[in-house]
Formats: sequence, structure tokens, C-alpha cells
Amino acid sequence: MENKDSYLETSKAERSMWLMKCPALVSRSFKNPRPSSIPTSSSPPTPQAVAKVILSIDPRVSNDDNDSSSPQFTMELVGAEIGDVPKRYSMDMSKDLVPMSVFSESSQGKLSVEGKILNKFDMRPHDENIENYGKLCRERTNKYMTKSRQIQVIDNDNGTHMRPMPGMMIATVFNEKKKTPTKTSETKRTRRDRGEMEDIMFKLFERRPNWTLRQLIQETDQPEQFLKDILKDLCIYNNKGTNQGSYELKPEYKKASDDSNP
Repeated sequence: MENKDSYLETSKAERSMWLMKCPALVSRSFKNPRPSSIPTSSSPPTPQAVAKVILSIDPRVSNDDNDSSSPQFTMELVGAEIGDVPKRYSMDMSKDLVPMSVFSESSQGKLSVEGKILNKFDMRPHDENIENYGKLCRERTNKYMTKSRQIQVIDNDNGTHMRPMPGMMIATVFNEKKKTPTKTSETKRTRRDRGEMEDIMFKLFERRPNWTLRQLIQETDQPEQFLKDILKDLCIYNNKGTNQGSYELKPEYKKASDDSNP
């Protein structure tokens, strides 16, 4: 007898869906929406709307290949729980979209096609919020770069656990001789949180406008490919000129940084 769960459910395969890349601040607010109603024994809680999308079309412009005639998408976050996070964002729609579909897997292991990607968007703070967004990123960077130190009181103050027991010193020396020296460049680096790394990058470019990839790896101790992905979103690469081979912030982020400095 065949197992029905081994089949792929395709009843929703033609449903249109959007793929959106958003900042870490917005992503966290999407993941923790508050219920809009109190659940009862007979009804589950109703999820609260987290954002609304505004589509702007200029009827005076003819429908040609110019970017100015394309529909403009804007997203506004709703709800008081987002705090100081900017509420208005521009959604840049990509035109070179590779055909993609969305799949899901249930707790029982059943696979389903949830729909196909109709539009792909890159989300960025709206021009009117870019200064506040840059200020918020710098504040978070300062918070992450401030090291907190803790003092712990030891209950056992006779120092017994701090002295090596008989035989421990010999074993330690023996193990150190057998260890193979590891090169620093080969040490596996641990990724930080994406939002935390973006804040650190803004702080570094405040200190200096141009950085090479090698300098940023040494400064942040992060994996090379991880840094390249962040630099692709935040920076431009100089192929020529006096700063050839280095990265600098994109104009929209650089403007916010310059305006905030006295």
C-alpha cells in the first residue's frame, strides 16, 4: 500500500506570492506579532496585522520602459510594539526574477507547494526615515561594542579548586606538546547576528570611509563570504581611482551618517 504522505501536494502551486528581503529590525517585528483579540475556549487568537503595502501609480505617465512609469510600492509598519523602528519603507521590485516556488513541510513530513513567486522586493528605509534609521543603527552599534564585565563571588575561598591536583601539571605539559599549532587564518570564524554586524559595519565606516575586504575581515573576525553578502547590500566597490580595491557606503547610508555628525 502506497503512503499518501510521499506525494507532493500541488493544489496551491499557482497561487501568487511575494519574496521580500527586509532589514533585521523589521524581520524581528514580523516574527513576533501580537494577537488582536483575546483567545477563548472556542476560538483561537486572531493575529494582528503587522504592515500594509501601498501601491502608487501615476496615471499621467504612459506605460513604457521608463522606471518612472513603474508602480511604486511602499510598506508601512503598524502597531506600537515596533518602538523606535522606522515605520515607512520603500520596496524596490527586481525585474530579473528567476522562476521560483515556495515549499513547506508539515510536522508529519508532508511536502506541499504553497505558491509561485510573482514579485521579488528589496526593502529599504524610505527617504524621509533614512536619517533616523542611520541614528538607530549607530546606537545599536555602540551598545553591541560596549563590553559588559561581571564579577562573580566564589563561595569556596580556600583556593583548593584553583591549585592543580597531583598529576595534573604533567598531563597538561604532555598534551601541549602533542597539540599541532593552528594558523590564525585557518581558524573557523563564528558568524554574528546579521543585524549586529550591520551596526558594526556602520560604526567602522564612520571611523574611516574606505575599507578593503581583508581589513574588514581582520577588524571583525567574520567569515569572508558573510562579509561579502553584507557589503553587497550596504556598500559600493571602487574598481578604479585613488580608492581602487576598497569599499565605501552607498550614498543613501553615507548621507545619513554625514548629516548626523556635527
